[in-house]
Amino acid sequence: MNDQPELYGPTFAPASGGAPRQLVIFCHGVGSDGQDLIGLAPYYAKVLPDAQFVSPNAPFAFDMAPAGYQWFSLENPTPQSRLEGTQAAVPLLDAFIDSQMQLYGLTDKDVALVGFSQGSMMALHVGVRRQRPLAAIVAYSGALIGPELLASEVKSQPPILMMHGVMDDVVPPESLYEGVAALQAAGLKVTGEMVANLGHSLNDQSIMQGMDFLATCFGVPLPEPGSAPATDN
Repeated sequence: MNDQPELYGPTFAPASGGAPRQLVIFCHGVGSDGQDLIGLAPYYAKVLPDAQFVSPNAPFAFDMAPAGYQWFSLENPTPQSRLEGTQAAVPLLDAFIDSQMQLYGLTDKDVALVGFSQGSMMALHVGVRRQRPLAAIVAYSGALIGPELLASEVKSQPPILMMHGVMDDVVPPESLYEGVAALQAAGLKVTGEMVANLGHSLNDQSIMQGMDFLATCFGVPLPEPGSAPATDN
């Protein structure tokens, strides 16, 4: 009997009204939930009208507050503890990706992961270790967990966009440069963008750049970009 928690959360159907041709999975930050990032879906849908968006709650209750979810605990801040927590959550996110692909009749090349903070850490860790490459990974305000393992564990090479606010006081901005360097050293194609005047959050620039990146990776022609709201969770 499988007693592993199953992921679930809010969804946003294709704006076109048709069957999904792409799947975008949002991975939220620690202490938040799937409702946080699903708010990005109407904006991403402007460039991906045929995409299905899903934003699962992380699998575990946040252990440092009475509400919210986490992919792994931050009570022990050591790199080893963070790596072990990430590795424990990998099968859960992997299984969710597989189940959603089956549900919508899509394959890895139709799927993108978009993460924020701890969700970015999960997206990066899982995305490059899948047997078949995903369409893309967008990692906002995150970091690369276990960079020393990349050379031996990378199985696929999806295109990656990492973005970080230069004023981030939660996840150090230098995490962007460290992550980009490690991913590139492992042979992955990654773009890194430091965003001026931005803390641990998203703004119009980062949201629209992520939208454009996904559309390009999916091979969808870009319409005129619209504006997007800020979020700080």
